[in-house]
Amino acid sequence: MKTLRLDDLDGFPVLGTLVWKPVRRPLGITAFGINAYTAENAGDEVVEDHTEEPSGHEEAYVVVRGHATFTIDGAEVDAPWGTIVFLDDPGQRRHAIAKEAGTTVLAVGGTPGVHEISAWEFIFPSLPARNAGDWDTARTILEDAIAENDHPSIHYHLACVEARAGNRDRAIEEVVRAVERHPRLRGPAQTEDDLASIRNDPRFPSAEPR
Repeated sequence: MKTLRLDDLDGFPVLGTLVWKPVRRPLGITAFGINAYTAENAGDEVVEDHTEEPSGHEEAYVVVRGHATFTIDGAEVDAPWGTIVFLDDPGQRRHAIAKEAGTTVLAVGGTPGVHEISAWEFIFPSLPARNAGDWDTARTILEDAIAENDHPSIHYHLACVEARAGNRDRAIEEVVRAVERHPRLRGPAQTEDDLASIRNDPRFPSAEPR
């Protein structure tokens, strides 16, 4: 048996005002994904604007503290403490804003019928270092992540770090590996700001497969 308290977990500032707390990895859960998001202030995001189409995951969002307003495909859902918002359609666009400071939402999800660990669990911890321009720390976090979960999206983000750090050859190697293993990354690579410095390299993956 294992227990933890959300208040004891360090949060990672990841996207905008979003603060992410890892839950699945500390507990060693393998049957489903579960992580927490906390809003420091009323009006902050507590779930980022996104769909789950790339992963195909179905998700349940559980408001465990405070009060949130969800927007699901344009429809508002009032979600005070204790509310569960379940989305079985990965294509539904979802977003949530905290109505109270400290609002906390557990996101629970996975691939229907079988769980595949989300690469974002391994990418998010690198974002504070990347935002600070600490490429060495970000590289170490992502390389350690690849050793645990050799996912193409982690290679893609390692390419972003190496491009920002000026390591052109390593960046090309990583983005090529990512796109070859996960062709859906080919499109984002064409507009990714972090990869702008290497996009003119003839080895860079083209918009269409050669």
